[in-house]
Amino acid sequence: MDLSLLERRTDHEWHIAPSGAMRVPGILYASQALVEAMDHKVYQQVCNVATLPGIVQASYAMPDAHWGYGFPIGGVAAFDAEAGGVVSAGGVGFDISCGVRTLHTGLTPGDLEAVKQRLADRLYQDIPAGLGSTGAIRLNHKEMDAMLAGGARWAVERGYGTKADLERTEETGCMPGADPRAVSRKAKDRQREEVGTLGSGNHYLEVQRVEEIFDEEAARSFGLCRDEILVSIHCGSRGLGHQIGTEFLRRMLVAAGAHGITLPDRELACAPLQSDLGREYLGAMRAGINCALANRQVITHLARQAFAAVLPPAELRLLYDVSHNTCKEEVHVVDGVKKRLFVHRKGATRAFGPGHPAVPEALRAAGQPVLIGGSMGTASYILAGTTTGMEQSFASACHGAGRAMSRHAAFRQWKGRQVIDELAARGILVRSPSSRGIAEEAPGAYKDVSAVVDAAHQAGLARKVARLSPVICIKG
Repeated sequence: MDLSLLERRTDHEWHIAPSGAMRVPGILYASQALVEAMDHKVYQQVCNVATLPGIVQASYAMPDAHWGYGFPIGGVAAFDAEAGGVVSAGGVGFDISCGVRTLHTGLTPGDLEAVKQRLADRLYQDIPAGLGSTGAIRLNHKEMDAMLAGGARWAVERGYGTKADLERTEETGCMPGADPRAVSRKAKDRQREEVGTLGSGNHYLEVQRVEEIFDEEAARSFGLCRDEILVSIHCGSRGLGHQIGTEFLRRMLVAAGAHGITLPDRELACAPLQSDLGREYLGAMRAGINCALANRQVITHLARQAFAAVLPPAELRLLYDVSHNTCKEEVHVVDGVKKRLFVHRKGATRAFGPGHPAVPEALRAAGQPVLIGGSMGTASYILAGTTTGMEQSFASACHGAGRAMSRHAAFRQWKGRQVIDELAARGILVRSPSSRGIAEEAPGAYKDVSAVVDAAHQAGLARKVARLSPVICIKG
């Protein structure tokens, strides 16, 4: 990105002055190196988002920002329904509520040493992964609607986990306002056999070691200690979420003119929050969030079964579950006034600060856990939300490293077997049904996750608590 287009406010905050149809400025949080590496399309998309009706304060980009559909991935924007604000399917993304949940195990690396291969094989056997993967659960129409309305609570009620899991999940496991009736039959059909599956792309289940602690007090609050073995699950709403996004983007594009909305980009199709179409999308999108929450809950149950078969002493207790790719109705302070806003986070993580009532009481003093996923062979991070971040970015932080090259370019550069062998030489076991998928998700295809996390930390969006290193990766 051309730095001359930006005004540097601090080492990690860059502004784009409003021009043309922009209603608010653009703000990027990143180091100079990360900004320079961003595609110019990120700049253009941040500016385009700033033109949407009812946008409040600024159009934001997180340190991992890269080009996406309509919004940049790593894009954040809040809208005021009372001021004609809109909801954008492109501002949520296709994989609705793609997110990460991390679990304690009570194990150490020494506990894994003799059974590491067996554990990797058992996890791969028990947890369906890959393009078009299906699970053992088959939902009829009634159960599909119950899942879309109930989320992780639906899963727990059917024996896939415990009530303690819900206490450590955003929205306590169920997104209010979900409307299964707003979800098409085609979307439901795509999900009918996919509950409890990882899917493909950058989704994974990873066994990890706590490699370093940065903030001892927050780590104690989160129950983390050095060399503990954790399990992280990264996946979303699978085919259902993608179908919801596809269908509503088309409808929003057709209806934009009737709502008096001029779009700088077709991919930014949106609808007024107070319109019938806007409300219908919110109902469907919230059902998609519940689908993802249920999916991660069922995978948690499957992971517990696999560990019990190989390492019975393991006790997988949920640390937290966070979502990316959402639009959530939240109260934020703008110019000293509390406002109810609809915050779009696309490839960004909610990061409520210390004391926020939505954070579980046991974690509240430290702030919300912010779970940053790595890319197969690279580190993952646990951060904590900050008071500063609440003020700067509507309580939002990065969600991962962000791609540095396309999947096609990565496939040309790496071979799946090569990546697996290189990681095995480092002690990282990978299991995947797709050699091509491994190549497309090679660690080198992503930005430096440590640089991204450092930028988020330095910008005050969230503070570093712990770094995790991969041990086993079940890759979609």
